[in-house]
Amino acid sequence: HVQLVESGGGSVQAGGSLRLSCERSGFVYTGYCMAWFRQAPGKEREGVAAIDSDGSVSYADSVKGRFAISQDVAKRTIFLQINNLKLADAAMYYCAASSVKHDCVSGSWRYDGGAYLGDWGQGTQVTVS
Repeated sequence: HVQLVESGGGSVQAGGSLRLSCERSGFVYTGYCMAWFRQAPGKEREGVAAIDSDGSVSYADSVKGRFAISQDVAKRTIFLQINNLKLADAAMYYCAASSVKHDCVSGSWRYDGGAYLGDWGQGTQVTVS
């Protein structure tokens, strides 16, 4: 049973920074694709960043230069560093995972709001004022 637990959200002033974490358990695959998504009220879920088991990363164009995804393989944790927060960044942020590394390589992790990724966390709220 795969479990993803996000943390690190909070209320931050515009221009500030946050670091979100997502710890996974019950995930036995050595190859994987993990990603961060966000969803604001009334908007569709949007993929923002992904990282695969080899450490290759990809980003949505809207967050390039301000968001950074990374991982600690030993701790089974991925991170999302968000810098220079904007009002538009306010959303619930979700962590998602797939046992198919190619979901990252191909870019399909972003399709249909993350439909290719089968495991999801409960989310962590980011509020920007």
